[in-house]
Amino acid sequence: MTTLEAPSGNHSTARRAMVDSQLRTSGVNEEFVLNRMNTVPREDFVPEAARGTAYIDRAITLENGRRIAAPLFYGMVLAEAQPKLDDTVLVVDAGSGYLPELIRTLVASVDVISPNEAITKSRKKSAYSLVLVDGAIEHVPAPLAKRLADGGRIVTGVLKNGVTRLATGRKSASDVALLPLAEIGIPRLSEFDKAASWSF
Repeated sequence: MTTLEAPSGNHSTARRAMVDSQLRTSGVNEEFVLNRMNTVPREDFVPEAARGTAYIDRAITLENGRRIAAPLFYGMVLAEAQPKLDDTVLVVDAGSGYLPELIRTLVASVDVISPNEAITKSRKKSAYSLVLVDGAIEHVPAPLAKRLADGGRIVTGVLKNGVTRLATGRKSASDVALLPLAEIGIPRLSEFDKAASWSF
């Protein structure tokens, strides 16, 4: 495990080490991803007490009790999303604000909602070309699927049988099917849990 504790508050050194030892070695080599993750100060998105270890390769608990995922998750999300300058993006943010900041300069616009807002019906008529979810979900609920334009993309974590993976999908008609990709540790968003069902 890479600890990447920032010596004497030298976060820029830890940030470069994170890019070289966590992202590049895991196959995340897209220059736009490396540039953003080497530019955005992750230490500004974690609690004060965790700033010295902001670049460790594991999740960090936030003040709201949720967790910001390990850096590799965000690198993989950006690489899979392949954001375009004309993309309109919706980020389901777990509370850190890190993912919205990473994507902000790469696209036309970014809106941010909470997990609770993502599972409730929206009064807005906006249809986004790209949806990013900062966490692992069991399914894409109808209210969130409706926010995605036809043909729009989604990149998220997906949780199945206790295992979390990066996943991607596209909207076709009213359906959004997720394709699980690489297995990676991702904090779970319980709001997206499927209702318990009985089987006989």
